[in-house]
Amino acid sequence: MRVRQVSVFLENKSGRLYEVCKCLAEADVNIRALAIAETADYGVLRLIVNDPDLAVKTMTENEFTVSETEVIAVEVPDRPGGLAGVLAPLYEANVNIEYLYCFVEKSGESAIVVFRVEQIDRAIQALQSSGFTVMREEDVYRI
Repeated sequence: MRVRQVSVFLENKSGRLYEVCKCLAEADVNIRALAIAETADYGVLRLIVNDPDLAVKTMTENEFTVSETEVIAVEVPDRPGGLAGVLAPLYEANVNIEYLYCFVEKSGESAIVVFRVEQIDRAIQALQSSGFTVMREEDVYRI
């Protein structure tokens, strides 16, 4: 139920995002979702990819600073209130959300919300008990 997220640290200068994407493309790594958090000096590119091992290897070989983080991916109805609905069991279980980002499946019926939480096992239990689908790693990589 845990998904491996690849994080790449980038200097905040022109062309760095392109360089990462070009390296991943040349290695045949497909980006499924991404988010960028930035400061004045650097950014953190967070990626869900089809092959995390190959992405980490490629980034390391190309001298990028890279790390992996466990996150969870949850199916959320793609309608008003969908996100609030998935947040409710996390709130009730007192799970702290460090960050999240979303993407929509090709069908458009569901969105996928990627959560980084402090208490990952408690979050998975709370979400599943409330009827939400916490996606398996291999299913997320195939989207």
